[in-house]
Amino acid sequence: MSKSKEYIPKRALSIHAHPDDQEFTVAGTLAKWAAAGCNVTSVIVTSGDAGSNQPEHDETYKPILARLREREQRAANQTLGVRATIFLHYPDGELEPTLALRRELTRLIRRFKPDAVVIGDPQGVFYGNGYINHPDHRAAAQAALYAVFPSAETRLIFTDLLKDGLEPHKVRRVYVHGTEKPDTWVDIASTISIKLRALKKHKSQLGDWNPGKMMRAWAAEEGKQKGLKYAEAFKVMINEEQAAEH
Repeated sequence: MSKSKEYIPKRALSIHAHPDDQEFTVAGTLAKWAAAGCNVTSVIVTSGDAGSNQPEHDETYKPILARLREREQRAANQTLGVRATIFLHYPDGELEPTLALRRELTRLIRRFKPDAVVIGDPQGVFYGNGYINHPDHRAAAQAALYAVFPSAETRLIFTDLLKDGLEPHKVRRVYVHGTEKPDTWVDIASTISIKLRALKKHKSQLGDWNPGKMMRAWAAEEGKQKGLKYAEAFKVMINEEQAAEH
């Protein structure tokens, strides 16, 4: 199957570092897949407990903020049609692509058996000249990528998972958002309004700001190369052995 054709997985896993990461990036695609019957699971590695710069907030506010942001993420996922939300509760702002994190993500991949896994770009550092990518984003993406391969599909990596009945699983496709050279564009004209409604659930981060204009501009820019009004662009890694079945 060509990368340029529309593809709807039966099961998908979205893996990101913080609450709101997927809403800013890939939520239009997830909403489109969910509407078409895909069983989407959202994995959030941290609970965003460092997401405040208010002078009155100190260490004691972090668990309060974590609970708030988890509620916001669940509400966003409900808007998108995501069926399950999982928080791994790693500390926000201190994430590293450790073997322990890779093992947890491998466990989830073997448990949910997704056809597609959606992540950020583990190599992305600079976006334009105004945004330095958060290191948590890269750490979550790297751990997720290597959980897909080699860990999830290799029997003798993390053999303790076999004792729990979690057999190897081979992911068909990895959708990487935020790459400099995408090769796949998902038309989100039908779901960009859903994406915006989901993003607005993250009130603790947005405050009074309405992100609609910026998000539509981003989606228009991503779709321009393919003549799409609104799109999300990805580099898609395909497991050719199984992709032939499509």
